[in-house]
Amino acid sequence: MTVQGRRTTLGQALIERGLLTPEQLETALEEQKHSGEFLGTILTRLGIVQSGALLPVLAEQLGIPHVKPAECPVDAEALGRVPATFAGRYGCFPIGMSGNTLTLAVSDPFDFQALDELRLLLGCDIRPVLAEPRGIQEAIARHYGIGASAVERLLDAAPQEPSGAAAAEDLTAEADTASVVAFVNQLILSAVKDRSTDIHIEPFERQARVRQRVDGVMYDVNVPPELFRLHQAVVSRIKVMSNLDVAERRLPQDGRVKVRLEDQELDLRVSILPTVYGETVNLRILTPTMLYSLEHLGLSPEQRGILERLISRPHGIIFVTGPTGSGKTTTLYACLAKLHSPRVKILTIEDPVEYQLQGITQLQVHPRIGFTFAHGLRSMLRHDPDIMMVGEVRDPETAEITIRSALTGHLVFSTLHTNDAAGGVARLLDMGVEPYLVASSVLAFAAQRLVRVVCRACAEPRPPEPGLIEEFGVPGPAPASLRYGRGCEACKGTGFQGRTAIYEFLLLSETLQQLVLRHASARELRRQAEQEGMIPLRLDGWSKVLQGVTTPEEVLRVT
Repeated sequence: MTVQGRRTTLGQALIERGLLTPEQLETALEEQKHSGEFLGTILTRLGIVQSGALLPVLAEQLGIPHVKPAECPVDAEALGRVPATFAGRYGCFPIGMSGNTLTLAVSDPFDFQALDELRLLLGCDIRPVLAEPRGIQEAIARHYGIGASAVERLLDAAPQEPSGAAAAEDLTAEADTASVVAFVNQLILSAVKDRSTDIHIEPFERQARVRQRVDGVMYDVNVPPELFRLHQAVVSRIKVMSNLDVAERRLPQDGRVKVRLEDQELDLRVSILPTVYGETVNLRILTPTMLYSLEHLGLSPEQRGILERLISRPHGIIFVTGPTGSGKTTTLYACLAKLHSPRVKILTIEDPVEYQLQGITQLQVHPRIGFTFAHGLRSMLRHDPDIMMVGEVRDPETAEITIRSALTGHLVFSTLHTNDAAGGVARLLDMGVEPYLVASSVLAFAAQRLVRVVCRACAEPRPPEPGLIEEFGVPGPAPASLRYGRGCEACKGTGFQGRTAIYEFLLLSETLQQLVLRHASARELRRQAEQEGMIPLRLDGWSKVLQGVTTPEEVLRVT
């Protein structure tokens, strides 16, 4: 049977299965006359037939197996036979080795030239089996490491291990080579697909480790072990991207860069620190999809009502407290987005500006040139703002100016690094802020944490660990079962997918204001707030456990 005959038969088979109409087939065949591509390639490129539906039919027509590389057992002999460079260049993945015959997963069985080249290069017979292109690429990344083919190409071009000043200059020049660019791009793309918020590139004596933070937890990334030999070239590439000083390796550097990957624009915050074994890099991935509205923060209806009443006040200050990475800035941005309108002027001062908010004036502090939070706040007041956001109160001067701004008719939002809402009062008093200023200006302290959400795809009921529920201090019998994630492909075996926030709101009532004026301890403030109806962080987390949103272990981990 000719190749053209196979193509026609494929079209007819797809029509018989209801995956294609005769009109769509005619359109694809017309396109084939001009491009000369394989019919299946045209159908998937035009979006007429999905690859996952096409390949089983094609495999049946050709009489060859259809496989999913992720579900195939790893054959070390086959894996060692095919270099990562070949796998990446030809888009294939070794499945198994039998005698002198290599079973190879490919996505285009009609690329006879590629198959002939592989037979020649590998010195063995090739038995092709069909697999989806995405499945092949994921298998390559999993078993060879992300960017393995790019690393191999670069090592082949410069096999000697770099050392000394001359080598440092060479690595700087290599920052723009195709292989280094390809590796960095693949690393970022893989992190985005895994929903990572951070990429960490860490050098050690004989190893360069790459890790990602997904849903607040660090995970190792499979990269080629030879990466440590190219570590400085990778760092130099990141410096070039973010307009940092490539030659400076003794001082910390910070920058940012915008990149576009697969029609998605990403904002990367870059931080580089010198260590004893080289420079360590952190890439913070910021995407527009990370901005939330009040409806999507994880607030209960009661909490949302409290927050909406607070932000509708004409003046006063609202502090959001919590450790680094607890989502404080996201909550503040959601409040600003809710308040934004042509009738109000909103100014923010941040370090750094994490997201650009349309229609809101945002300032970036620059301590090296003297533009600090305190300096910026004084200038902001001359611009007649209605609403202000101060990224963080971290010193007495900033604290006093921020609070006095709230007393002069402005609604102010800011953050503090404290363990709970009551600790916010103690933190301000420790900074030297007068108690009467705190009592008369602060509307509320809102503490928050982020907890991982149980994966919807693999959630199942499971009895909790014995004795675990007692740590929440809730009355009544423990529930017989709670919702846990079993672990699946969607959540990459973790049982969690995404995060939500848990909150506690300490509203400064008259009683609490009197306690503040008397320099009451954080414990006394918390006890009084709970008597007035404040739901602590851990109990808010417990309510989400009962709703099946998260697990008790996850709430205890962050509280």
